[in-house]
Amino acid sequence: MTRLAIGPADIRRAAAAIAGQVVVTPCLAAPRLSALTGATVFVKYENMQATGAFKARGALNKLLSLSSDERARGVVAMSAGNHAQAVAYHAARLGIAAAIVMPATTPLVKAENTRAHGADVILHGETLAESAERAADLGRERGYVLVHPYDDPLIMAGQGTLAFEMLDAVPDLDDIVVPMGGGGLISGIAVAAKSVRPDIRIVGVEAALYPSVDNALRGAAAPVGGPTLAEGIAVKNVGRLTLPVIREFVSEIVLVGEPALERAVDAYANLCRTMAEGAGAAGLAAMLTRPDLFAGRRVGLVLCGGNIDARLLASVMVRQLERDDRIASFRLTMSDRPGLLGTVASRLGELGANILEVAHGRLFLDVPAKGVSIDVTVETRSARHTAAIMEALSADGLSPRRIGPAGLSETAY
Repeated sequence: MTRLAIGPADIRRAAAAIAGQVVVTPCLAAPRLSALTGATVFVKYENMQATGAFKARGALNKLLSLSSDERARGVVAMSAGNHAQAVAYHAARLGIAAAIVMPATTPLVKAENTRAHGADVILHGETLAESAERAADLGRERGYVLVHPYDDPLIMAGQGTLAFEMLDAVPDLDDIVVPMGGGGLISGIAVAAKSVRPDIRIVGVEAALYPSVDNALRGAAAPVGGPTLAEGIAVKNVGRLTLPVIREFVSEIVLVGEPALERAVDAYANLCRTMAEGAGAAGLAAMLTRPDLFAGRRVGLVLCGGNIDARLLASVMVRQLERDDRIASFRLTMSDRPGLLGTVASRLGELGANILEVAHGRLFLDVPAKGVSIDVTVETRSARHTAAIMEALSADGLSPRRIGPAGLSETAY
């Protein structure tokens, strides 16, 4: 380990430095996720940190290392959100001025939360790489100290402290599954966990749209980029210091698609009653993507962040209802007559469907001149209930035809 950027002693020192200033978050059994995945699942709830993510650990460790002169000069960081909030929060606590450069695409909730901590927020560029260039410029122009989100030994060591906590809580884990962006979190966790349990398996997870580490390890050139729910790990450039650690200690890398990320965010909300952003849910998404990799094992998931926009969370949950066939849209085409809509509504009520939306259509060319189409969206109890409703409407002679997003392929993105 001596040839790597950090060792277990660095992480022990970080744990001592930040003790009492970050939350020792719980690592708890998740029986409903266990039933969902076929493994025995434990969740490390880093969304319970003051800033909603694990980044508080590394940011604080770095800020505590600054000299009095460096503190007086102030710091600059680039981040898609969680590192920004962590730096802003702890800099304010320590009386250090902070400027944060964030991509213009950063979710509003993360930008506003960063401003609320008193930092100077600068939205610049479409990617973290463009934000990094601006942060470097500010460092040169104003003398700020750069607090890098992942490629810094003090940051890596700070993040790794949570692995010691996980293994203190659940010593017999077989796997720790870790979301990966630039690699700071998984590097720290891998070094810490392997020092305690050399046999433990470390599994990294990347968004399929951003396979940066996978590319680097395999010498591949898969496309990197695109809109992802997991913007917190949407990183194009792997850390120079983190990559050797990943190469040494990470056994598997799982790439997860957008539908799996959405399912995982929804599962945390509905099965664990907790909020996970896309990146925070990536570990669970990996288990849903590759259940064969984890079946029968004791798996620790790092729910690394919960800073998801409320409207986005609502959208994800409704989309999952559609995937589960608990929201269904269908079209009825028939002769137009008074009271028709009331008849349809009454029948759906008898069948136990909750009507969410109704639209009449008389001008469609595939409808007879004396006919009408009625598009209905309903909420049901289950996929089986939806199927029963469709069968009943067909038996009534209403000939329902499914329409809407359930008929679209998710492979399009």
